[in-house]
Amino acid sequence: MLRVGLTGGVACGKSVVGEMFAKRGIKVIQADLVAHQLMQPGEPVYKEVVAHFGREVLNPDGTVNRAKLAEAAFGGGAGASRIQELNRIVHPAVLARQDAWMDEVGRADPNAVAMVEAALILEAGAKDRFDKLVVVTCTPEQRVERLSRRMKIPFDEARREVDRRMAAQLPDEEKIEAADFIIDNSGALDATEKQVAAVAAELFRIARTG
Repeated sequence: MLRVGLTGGVACGKSVVGEMFAKRGIKVIQADLVAHQLMQPGEPVYKEVVAHFGREVLNPDGTVNRAKLAEAAFGGGAGASRIQELNRIVHPAVLARQDAWMDEVGRADPNAVAMVEAALILEAGAKDRFDKLVVVTCTPEQRVERLSRRMKIPFDEARREVDRRMAAQLPDEEKIEAADFIIDNSGALDATEKQVAAVAAELFRIARTG
C-alpha cells in the first residue's frame, strides 16, 4: 500500500485535486475533516481547545465555531504563538487518526493508494509518514481570487486573509523542493485533470510494484 500526502498553500485547489484523484480510485481523506470530527463535543481535542481558547470560540449549541477559533488562533498581535498552540493540540490527534485510517486501507487492499489531503504536512513535520508527496500550486493572484469567491468577501479582504494564512505556511518554493509530484492548478481544470491522471497512474504503478 502506498501512502501519499497531498498538500499546497491556501486556496491552491487541494480539495478539487483530491476529488480528481478519488474519481480515479485513490482513497482520499481530508485532514481538515478529521480535525473537524475531533473537535466535536465530548472529544479530548474539543476539551483541550475550549480549555486553551475559552468558550468564546463556541456556538450557542456548544460546538466549535471554526471562524471564531481561526480568529483567536491567527488574529491579534500574538497570532503566531496562538496558531502554534492550536497546532500542538490538534496535529498529534489528526496524525494518529490519519495513520489508523491508512493502516485500515492497507489491510483492505495491499495495492491501494491512500492519500491524505492536508495543508500543513511539511510544517507539521509529517512528510516522513508518507511514501510520496504531491504538491498543488497556483499563482498568488489566483489564491486571492479563489478565496474571495469561496468566502464571498471583497478582493482586498481576501488578499489580507491569504497573506495571514500564508504566514503560517511554507512558501510554494519550499513545498515544490520537497515534492515528488507537482500539480500546476493555475490553468484550466481539464489541464489539471490531465496532470492528475498521469500522477495517479504512476502512483498505482508504484503501489503495485514497489
